[in-house]
Amino acid sequence: MFESIGRSFSLVKTSWSILMQDKKLLAFPVMSGIISLIVLATFLLPLFMAGSLDDAVPGGSLVFYVGLFLFYLVSYFVVIFFNTALILCVNARLNGREMGVGEALSASLRHFPSILAWALISATVGLLLQVLAEKAGFIGEIAAGLIGGAWGLVTFFVVPVLMLEEKGVVDSMKESVALVKKTWGESIVGSGSIMLIFLAIGLVAFLGVLATMFLGNAMVFWAAIFLFIILVIVLGVVASAMQGIFLTALYQFAKTGTVPSAFDRDLIANAFVAKPGSHQGNI
Repeated sequence: MFESIGRSFSLVKTSWSILMQDKKLLAFPVMSGIISLIVLATFLLPLFMAGSLDDAVPGGSLVFYVGLFLFYLVSYFVVIFFNTALILCVNARLNGREMGVGEALSASLRHFPSILAWALISATVGLLLQVLAEKAGFIGEIAAGLIGGAWGLVTFFVVPVLMLEEKGVVDSMKESVALVKKTWGESIVGSGSIMLIFLAIGLVAFLGVLATMFLGNAMVFWAAIFLFIILVIVLGVVASAMQGIFLTALYQFAKTGTVPSAFDRDLIANAFVAKPGSHQGNI
């Protein structure tokens, strides 16, 4: 387990290093975030214009769940599409080839059917978990959280398998489960490390905003709020890009047993040790 933690932190550090060397990777989460906000506004605006959410679409009705499913479907498609472009771009870099933002988006668009299929499955699972949380009360919320967490873990590698190996959705899910079994330590600790690091930064910044309340200056307080919102957006973009780099690097190592050449050899050369007689990584 300690070896897994060490490998995870090495991958996280190197993911940051790669991001700083190739800042165009930030373009994908930025575009994903902007379009996701447009999608949210597109679904919410008609409801606000109708007067209220409850009057326009009663909670628990068939229309409500159909609308919720469509929202999940479009939202998941947007996120998966840009994550695909990010992974394709990172994979090219890890293999010594430069891929521009436009080329990555075009490559992602060529995988439209696969992305749509995975978005349909993700939206269906998301809707079922939402129904469980609503219908079963407090216990349902706990169950939905646990099932959602487990689902996120076992499908951790679906997108890179779907895109880089061009397998079907079902085969990609099976392969993802197999890879997660090999890399469960790195998958959990590495992803958790990225989240915790940026959460800690955000928490410190939030405490700073609260501290401005004691200054008694409204202008300073609202300026701090504005800067905090900007910081949260930046942290979200950077964290998303790092997650994509981390996921792609971990996938490549799990599949080939080799450390990507773009990584800092001095940092992680000794962190990955192959099993004797095996061509895959010992994770």
